Amino acid sequence: MRILLALWLFLIMPIAALAEGKSIIVLDASGSMWGQIDGRAKLEIAREALGGVLAGLPAETELGLMAYGHRSKGDCADIELVVPPGAGTAQAITDAANAMKFLGKTPLTDAVRQAASELRSSEEKATVILITDGIETCDADPCALGAELEASGVDFTAHVVGFGLTAEEGATVACLAENTGGVYIEAKDAGTLVDALKTTVAAAPAPEPEPAPEPEEPKPVVVVVNLAPTMVLAPGVAKPEDNTGPIWEVYAIQPDGTRGERLTVEYNDWQGFIAPGTYTLVGKLDTVEVAQDITLTADRLTAPELVMNAARVILRPKAAADAQVDDGAALQFTNATGLDTTTYGETRIYLAAGDTQVKGRMGAAEVTETLTLTPGQLLERDFIIGAGVVGVEGYYVEGAMIEGNAHFIEILSAKKALDGSRDSIVSGYGTGTTFDLAAGDYIARVTLHSATAEVPFTIKVGERVDVPVILNAGVLFVSAPGANSIEVLEGKADLNGNRDTLTFEYNEEVTITVPPGDYLVRANRGEVPTEATATVAAGERSEVAVP
Repeated sequence: MRILLALWLFLIMPIAALAEGKSIIVLDASGSMWGQIDGRAKLEIAREALGGVLAGLPAETELGLMAYGHRSKGDCADIELVVPPGAGTAQAITDAANAMKFLGKTPLTDAVRQAASELRSSEEKATVILITDGIETCDADPCALGAELEASGVDFTAHVVGFGLTAEEGATVACLAENTGGVYIEAKDAGTLVDALKTTVAAAPAPEPEPAPEPEEPKPVVVVVNLAPTMVLAPGVAKPEDNTGPIWEVYAIQPDGTRGERLTVEYNDWQGFIAPGTYTLVGKLDTVEVAQDITLTADRLTAPELVMNAARVILRPKAAADAQVDDGAALQFTNATGLDTTTYGETRIYLAAGDTQVKGRMGAAEVTETLTLTPGQLLERDFIIGAGVVGVEGYYVEGAMIEGNAHFIEILSAKKALDGSRDSIVSGYGTGTTFDLAAGDYIARVTLHSATAEVPFTIKVGERVDVPVILNAGVLFVSAPGANSIEVLEGKADLNGNRDTLTFEYNEEVTITVPPGDYLVRANRGEVPTEATATVAAGERSEVAVP
């Protein structure tokens, strides 16, 4: 069907126009040509039609054929000048089409560029006819190519035929024709094209030449795109090329002037057609949003440029100037207009011009800084939070580390309040526990069951300190077969004969870490409890059975 489109273009453009200089048909030979029309493959219909139409061209017509996607799948470099432009090439083009495979991708921009380069070898008028039923799939910009070719100063024209494309898809290739003074022709069904081909074949030259028909009135170009917004960070300052793309939203406007229903949301370098009317266009770039009222018509392109008044900010959170970027560090951005967003690790973000407060956090260490940004500014630097690391391990006695996750580790402020208490900064459990802290003096406290100990330490920015906390404690194991519960009490009673309870468990066995000393253990099996005594030494395990 792509070749049928080329032939239809011959019908609506005088053959003499092709004869003025050289022309190259750029043929999209992707795998969709295997699709069917009325039970026949499109490529079969196209090959038959091509042979008939080319046979009727004047012999002096200088015509060539370039194809892409015809030799391999998924290859954006699969572009070939199959038949160089020249007179008398009709049969060669027909034969090449009959032998062609239809396989690959759609690098239409590079194919047109190569065709233009081939034709630019002379200063004669040159024409490229692109036939495509798909959009660019190889990361190139047809619109930019059209502008580039027009600016080259060569008498060059590109015509584009799009078959079965949506309005938005057509817009991505129509600009290639419009930017070079060519036309974009939209085809909606196969029947219209087949009828046109039959008419062409029937109108082949008769023995007696007929007078040339009167030229038709030029048809108005159909506008398929009437809105093509762009955005800049500041007047004259383009948005950098990065992974953050614009978001576009179009809203209806209520009779009272307020924003109404959202009609569409689009992304990146979007162009489209919106029914004529007045709307609110909203452009978003990360945290920045700008709105502008626009009026659209059906016969012209509106290309508003939204000035975002934004800055590009790249921050690398680090504990110290010579430290690595911390991927777990949090950066919280807030401002007076309601912004409140948090990122982690190296951050690339767009922010509105003005003052934005940034709070960096690494564990219990944090720092707050105000960024004063100007429109179009690029701010890239390290964000120093000023933190050090402490690793805390608990020991029963020196050399006997507490394993597992049962012991509680707490970091407290070294400075006491008026009542003698200390502020708790951060806490955790178990072996291998570390904390990020701001520079300063602290207390490390480790607690396991009834044993606890504290050790003071100091944190410096960018450094690590390891703090061993020695409980000077032992382990007491109590067994009481058949008991309902076991209670462990201080061995020494107070003046009133009372003892503090260290633990009470509904079990037949109890294991508890305690300071060295004497203890009373009590087992309950009925109404009358039984008791036993135990002595625990630091760094040792004591076992007692309660009868």
